[in-house]
Formats: sequence, structure tokens, C-alpha cells
Amino acid sequence: MATTTDRKTNEKTSSSEDEEALEREHFLRILYAYKNYRIYAMERVNRSEKSFNKLPDKHKKLLPAYLPTLSKVRSAIDTNYELILRITNSSDQMFVNKDMENVSDPRKKVKAVTSHDMEKIYTTLKQFARDWSSEGKHERDSCYKPIIDEVIARLPINESFPEQKKVLVPGAGLGRLAFEIARLGYECQGNEFSMIMLIAANFILNRSAGINVYTLHPWVHQYINNKCSEDQVKSIQIPDISTQNLPVNANFSMAAGDFLEVYTEPGKHSKH
Repeated sequence: MATTTDRKTNEKTSSSEDEEALEREHFLRILYAYKNYRIYAMERVNRSEKSFNKLPDKHKKLLPAYLPTLSKVRSAIDTNYELILRITNSSDQMFVNKDMENVSDPRKKVKAVTSHDMEKIYTTLKQFARDWSSEGKHERDSCYKPIIDEVIARLPINESFPEQKKVLVPGAGLGRLAFEIARLGYECQGNEFSMIMLIAANFILNRSAGINVYTLHPWVHQYINNKCSEDQVKSIQIPDISTQNLPVNANFSMAAGDFLEVYTEPGKHSKH
């Protein structure tokens, strides 16, 4: 007969296994959403084309550039999908000591890609523009530079004392702020809850092949509030800097999970 301690141990082990199973299911569900990006995005374009074709001819003549613009949107979606395939193909070794393949096919449990997940993917594409393109430099200077300046002021690096100062960046997103802090010589860890963001960040931080080597159309899903149709299909190149451009002794990492759950141990608060 199991003792109370044994039962508690067994319950804890079972709970841990259940949590890991849920994590794997969630991970593969997000991968499934990424891989269905093109199908989902093209359906939106097809609906727009069908609605246009229902208009009277006299109204169609008022919008001569509409169908050519939709063709450009389709081409932009195809270009985005090429990058997305690179992103998903690079996700196999994201988690150390985690078996993310030994799980049932998420399509058996997920009836369809949710609009919620797809909107987050669209948001991630836009965040690439802010974090990893030359076009985003002005915005980065506005929101990241004050933080970096404050870190330098409060935790100055003294070359006479080689011990690294430690910085934690909650809500790290695609990791540019944490990367820039680590590049200055700090030991830096970024923490991010969104699996969609983490998968994209893993690619840009660990698998990108150079500077401005990938083309992306981050605003292609923005059908309203455009000054002109060309704004919707504007392209950018990423990344604007080599993500391998870190000091030899750099200590930079990303931690997945809810901030309040990941950093529950007192030591973790003092380390970063």
C-alpha cells in the first residue's frame, strides 16, 4: 500500500507529465497554425475577389486597380509563407531535453485554425518589422533606447571587474531588446509567454543566415487604414543585423512561460 508521501510523489509526477503533454500539444497546435498560414490568408483574399465580382460592371470600372492589387497581395502572402516554412522547420530543437515530437497529431484534436492564433501570427509578422528591420529603427530608438540607457546608468559595466551584470527582460517578444542588452556585455535572459512569438524568435536569433537575407510583407493583412494600396504590400528585409554578432563571452538566453510561474524560486529573482 502506498504511503501518503508516495501518493503525493506519484500525484506530482503525474501532474508534471500532464503539463508536459499539454505543452507538447500546444506547441504542435501552434506549428499547425503557422503551416496553415497560406491557406487561411488566401481565403481572405478569395472572399474579397468574390465580393468584387458581384458588383455591377459600372462599379467595377471605378476600381480598375482592385484586382491587380489582390494579385500583389497573393504574391506577398506566398513570400511570407516561404519565410514561415523556414521558421517552422527550424523549431525542432527549440526546447532542451523536451520531446516535442512524441505526441499525437494535433489535427485530430484541433478542428480548424482559430482566428485568434492567426491574428497573433499576423501580429508577429508586423513585429519583425519593428524589431528586426531597418524600417523599425526609429520605433526601436523610441521605446528600447530609453530602457537600454537606464540599464547602463543603473548597472554600469566595469571592465576592471569581469563579472557580468544580469538583466531579465519579461515580455521579450522577438528578442531584440534582450539581444541588444546582451550585446553590451550583460548576461541577459528574455522571457516570453507566447509560443507563436517564441517560435519566430528562435528562428531569427538562432537560425538566420545573415543580414537582410529574408523578404517579408508584414502589413499585407492590413486591409484598412492604408494611405495607398502599395502600403499594404510593401516589403522589408530582415534581419538588419547579424544575430551571431555577440561578444565571445556573451550569455544570452530565452525562457518560455508565464513570468510569474517561471521565476518562482527566490534565486531566480536575484540572478536577473
